[in-house]
Amino acid sequence: MTKKYEAKITEIGEEVEIFIEENMLVIFNDTVPESLRSIGVIHERADLLEKVEAGDVLEISGQQYEILFVGSKVNDTLEEIGHCTIAFNGETEASLPGTMCVEKKALPELQVGSAIRIIKR
Repeated sequence: MTKKYEAKITEIGEEVEIFIEENMLVIFNDTVPESLRSIGVIHERADLLEKVEAGDVLEISGQQYEILFVGSKVNDTLEEIGHCTIAFNGETEASLPGTMCVEKKALPELQVGSAIRIIKR
């Protein structure tokens, strides 16, 4: 397996629950403006080592999800500000270009210190 992205969670915004109820997570690195911190899962800055593609695996807190769709802006925003919206919906398309869709399974238990990884099988 090849690691494409890895960062530790440093903060969990107080409004993240709202997105979890919709089977979504919004991630940002720690350069995110204060106004967006409450909605995000904040992680340390990390380099995107390779482009994310459908078929890769997203791992959060040890829970793995197959990536089914990568919006046209996901790689750019991950590289720039560690950002994307992750939809745990099992879909193979999304209307917003910054959305990554993964298989529909229970969302991970979020904890400060846990890792967010994207790996190529």
